[in-house]
Amino acid sequence: MEDVLPSGLLEICLLVGAPTERVRALLQGTQRKLRNLPPLDPEVLSVFVPPFISRDDVQVINAGNNFNKSKRRSFRKKKERPKVENVKSFNGEQKAPDTEDVVVPKDIDLIALPQLCFPGGVYVTSESKEDHIHFLVFTDVCGNRTYGVVAQYYQSIQDGSTSSNGQGHWESVQTGKIPVYFVPCAVCVISRYPYFSALKDCLSCLLVQLRPFRDLDVEEHIKEFAAKLFLIPSPPPGPLHLVFHMKPLQIIIPSREDPDSPIIDLDLHLPLLCFKPEQVLQIMTCILTEQRIVFFSSDWALLTLVAECFMLYLHPLQWQHTFVPILSRQMLDFVMAPTSFLMGCHIDHFDEVSMEGEDLILINIDNGDISHSKMVEEELEIPDVPAQAAETFIKRVEGLQLHFDLELCHLRAGTDLGELQTRRRAWQQKLNMDVQQTMLQLIVNIFREVKDHLNYEHRVFNSEEFLKTRAIGDQPFYKKVLETYMFHSFLKARLNRKMDAFARLDLSTRSEEDRLDLMFPAPRRLTIEKMASKRISAERRASRRMVISMPNLQDFQAPEGPTRNSSLRKVATGVAMRTPSKSITTFKIPEIHFPLLFQCVHSYYTDFFNHLSKAISTLPPENSALLARYFYLRGLVSLMQGKLLNALSDFQNLEKTDLRIFPTDLVRKIVETLPRSERLQADRKPELKRLISRVMEKQREVLKTDDHVKNFELPKTHMQLDDFVKRIQESGIVRDIDTIHRLFDALTVGQQKQIDPETFRDFYNYWKETEAEAQEVNLPPAVIEHLDKNECVYKLSCSVKTSYGVGKIALTQKRLFLLTEGGRPGYVPIAAFRDIEDVKSTTVAFLLLRIPTLRIKTLHKKEVFEANLKTECDLWYLIVKEMWAGKKMAYDHKDPQYIQQALTNVLLMDAVVGALQSSKSIYAASKLSYFDRMKNEEIQKDISLMKMHFITNLLCLIMALPQVSKGILFSFTSLIFSTLFLGHLDPSERLDNAHPKLWCALNEGKVVVFDASTWSIQQHCFKMGCSKLTCMVMVEQSQVWIGSQDSIIYIINTHSMSCNKQLNDHRSDVTDIIVEKKNGTPSEAYSSSLDGMVIAWNISTLKVNRVFQLPCQNLTSMKLHDDQLWCCTRSCILVVSIHEFQLQMKIEHHLRDVCSSFLGFQLFPERDEVWASYSGSSDLYVWNSKDLSSTPQKIHLQDCSEITCMIRVKNQLWVGSSGRLQGKSKGKIYVVSAERKSVDKELVGHADAVKALCSAEDRYVLSGSGKEEGKIAIWKAG
Repeated sequence: MEDVLPSGLLEICLLVGAPTERVRALLQGTQRKLRNLPPLDPEVLSVFVPPFISRDDVQVINAGNNFNKSKRRSFRKKKERPKVENVKSFNGEQKAPDTEDVVVPKDIDLIALPQLCFPGGVYVTSESKEDHIHFLVFTDVCGNRTYGVVAQYYQSIQDGSTSSNGQGHWESVQTGKIPVYFVPCAVCVISRYPYFSALKDCLSCLLVQLRPFRDLDVEEHIKEFAAKLFLIPSPPPGPLHLVFHMKPLQIIIPSREDPDSPIIDLDLHLPLLCFKPEQVLQIMTCILTEQRIVFFSSDWALLTLVAECFMLYLHPLQWQHTFVPILSRQMLDFVMAPTSFLMGCHIDHFDEVSMEGEDLILINIDNGDISHSKMVEEELEIPDVPAQAAETFIKRVEGLQLHFDLELCHLRAGTDLGELQTRRRAWQQKLNMDVQQTMLQLIVNIFREVKDHLNYEHRVFNSEEFLKTRAIGDQPFYKKVLETYMFHSFLKARLNRKMDAFARLDLSTRSEEDRLDLMFPAPRRLTIEKMASKRISAERRASRRMVISMPNLQDFQAPEGPTRNSSLRKVATGVAMRTPSKSITTFKIPEIHFPLLFQCVHSYYTDFFNHLSKAISTLPPENSALLARYFYLRGLVSLMQGKLLNALSDFQNLEKTDLRIFPTDLVRKIVETLPRSERLQADRKPELKRLISRVMEKQREVLKTDDHVKNFELPKTHMQLDDFVKRIQESGIVRDIDTIHRLFDALTVGQQKQIDPETFRDFYNYWKETEAEAQEVNLPPAVIEHLDKNECVYKLSCSVKTSYGVGKIALTQKRLFLLTEGGRPGYVPIAAFRDIEDVKSTTVAFLLLRIPTLRIKTLHKKEVFEANLKTECDLWYLIVKEMWAGKKMAYDHKDPQYIQQALTNVLLMDAVVGALQSSKSIYAASKLSYFDRMKNEEIQKDISLMKMHFITNLLCLIMALPQVSKGILFSFTSLIFSTLFLGHLDPSERLDNAHPKLWCALNEGKVVVFDASTWSIQQHCFKMGCSKLTCMVMVEQSQVWIGSQDSIIYIINTHSMSCNKQLNDHRSDVTDIIVEKKNGTPSEAYSSSLDGMVIAWNISTLKVNRVFQLPCQNLTSMKLHDDQLWCCTRSCILVVSIHEFQLQMKIEHHLRDVCSSFLGFQLFPERDEVWASYSGSSDLYVWNSKDLSSTPQKIHLQDCSEITCMIRVKNQLWVGSSGRLQGKSKGKIYVVSAERKSVDKELVGHADAVKALCSAEDRYVLSGSGKEEGKIAIWKAG
């Protein structure tokens, strides 16, 4: 159990030094000077491990409680006290010898530990030295780290007795008659957590307390010290730090920022004081490329702190090799290890290590030098960090305020130690955040574009193509990094879409173009905006090395030969990025009273529990993050008291306050060890019974995470269709299976239906070469100003003669234009694809030749454009026709995906012609003219005309949902439009940079969020359980509630875009959630479940206000009006009072022609009408709410197979349905006038049933379709 129970501050405490007998034996009879004496071997003198109370007390505590009965798996060590004659009590009486069995944690090596406590050896001195502290890090075989803090102090040895620091014999020392010697001792505290500063402060206080005492009294004080630290819990992640008093200091135990963040309790800026920014980058390069690294310093403490800082700089990447920041002199042979490592040595061993070690990076912390030992093969070259990332990093580091004294210049002198300590901590905390953010930005800038070369579906990383897109000067760095274990783990996290610090910063700094690329994936090309910025940057930095994210864009060559990071140094005028300070609360732990008996411990836990209960009762419910931390700590305290049910109740409260810190493993262990009587009590409490059920069910759910990562490789054998589809998808060229099938047909024209490796290689290489050439296109400013910023040049012809002059024909996603040649290249428009009227491929006579010519006729020009394209004519003819057809389809369907697909088709045509190089290549390319072929089909014309009739001036846009899992599109189950400001959809009018959002709930528990100001993806996909999501509502601006078929209501924080709360009070599928507003402010929320339960919630506290069980089940939806709750079940519609939940009205269907159940309803209270539909029906029924006994009015929907959803928009009812059109399944929306009771419009925009509707400020209506299409249509209302 102790492996699961969160450890306190202390795991074990040890007193280490040389035994007194051995010291006396060394000194006895010696005539040598002390400096000539050999060092002593340190040993563990005493071990202090929990529990620190007597065995009788342990039995009292554990009586009737099996929770703490499990033993540590460890070895036992016999601890013996000194002999009788050498042991005296404080009053001079002799003590009897005793022995004591202690249980040492299994991963603590007591044999090697003494050497690390005295890495420089134990030497007897003639004078006492100043106390000093250093730090240790231990790593087990599984990579788990344990941390140690060692405080060394000196004891005097005189006349067969010892005293700490010689204070007990100061008078004898003054006389000089008796020689006095000093021998060092060490107190080592080992913890599971890296609380370097806190434990240093604790040990500093201990050393002050030990000064007046002798040996045996020292042990008693160390035992009390260890016992106190053991009783201090580690705070949960979040905004709560713990504080306790240890004379004379207040000790602060900081929490980690979130569950995925590391604990930071040291000065993160230390490396920035020891090294220049350029050297920090060199060290980061050595770590990222997994070199064999050795730090050196004359200060043992600095070795660990600097090494640990660099480990934190990597976050969220992790060093996965040997990490030993301190090597004692007996351990120097560790540097001969053949694998990657990071170690630390005293500066005295620098020459020895540099001479004996091979291929080592040697880093001198004291003077900031970076060098290397002898090389076995070639000279070691440390590649530069990518230049743009390096330049940004240097500017930000130079903007950091690294010296606390500069902060004090304008402040009054501090007269209180506590005040100075608090001021220093606040300054350090802010600086740590700035350094953390600066280093994270460096990591993101280095690896941001890795995601562009990932295939999530097949878990493939195309390293070769990624390297090709790096600048020439950056390629050596990436070639080495891509081979590391660290980068491989990073790839796994990206492919698993882990939302860590890297992903959050990348998402928050992602450009609009990158967001759009997620929605509409297209072949990678340089946009006009990037092209313009590249030109500006090139002109600004023409005299210095320039690296940007895309390769070969400069008009000049990168300098040859190796360059060092120091060459990047320049005087920066920018200011470092400032991170907003986060609010931190401290909680003071009650005093621990000694002697350490059961009564004292019991009193301590009681006080701790009471203080936490008081904090919980006084905290406003809006501060749920802090409430969660108090509940967590109180649960731990109850656990230590043996009150298991109380602990479970507190942990259950985390589901409503902050689910991220819910200790699932701990709760499961508690449940497994519950005595039968307490288990029966828990089963009688519904909330605990549900908690236990969920936790134990999760244990049975075996989640197999796919962690493999493939590097893309060209095939070596012939491929059938299925293998070809997989290879093309892995390559990232195309994902659509139908398109790949057409490509397969094109590449196998005139041969067997299989593709040989050579053909695939030729096609792949031509595609990538074309992509690279397009990246090198550099249009002059006179041309760029005529194009939109998001346009890309996808293809350029050879220089040809045209009716507009000589030049190259350029193709973008919107137009064709002529890039004229001559002294000043210019822009001549040819045609926008939407304006093309006709395209022909013909020939014109020239002397005795007939030259192939392309003719393009546009709507607004009388003159026909002609271009003598010669051998390129047939290909350009296919390309222009396909783009023309794609543009027309995109306009007809209001779906920009058509133009993206057309672009893919024409580029595939180009690659097929380039790869085949045969007489059949044009015929093969024509297999890919998909939209042109559709345009020429007569049936498509009829459908298009019909759609144009229905949706003119109504349909604004159709968006496709990105593939979120294995290429499968999901069915929409709910949509909400959340406006963070009132009355504005124009991004220029939004307040405080707020954006409206479109939230899309899908089956399988997935949610996708769009930025509605640009219709780009805000949050790609995150999960809430695995069941179908049934309903969704924005309860308030910071909360979105989502109901699920797993009976849970998930609560998403709209600021952090994370789900950290959930409501578990329903026992069946959650079917609907509605919000009651008073004076425009949300006051109460109502949720319903399929079993007929309705719960009224306090939105701020998430507590249940009232619960009501309807007399019938199958409750599907609710509406709120005039303090009445209208509840739709399959058999009837019930009306109840929201205050007392009393039944007031009931609508039942008694219609002969309707044998199905209610599907849904809408209220028009100003007309006293209730509109309802039935499952499987194509009719609407309208009741008069004042006379429910009258027969409802029936409205039939023409060509409707089944009504699927309804929404009220102003004085209209929008009805989503499924139906058939021209023999094909279609999703149709009927706009029904409430006044005329007739259909005003029929809207066709989906190829599958309309599953969800929502309104955006009554100005737009958004519709989501089923999984066969997976698209969102945006309609103008009114």
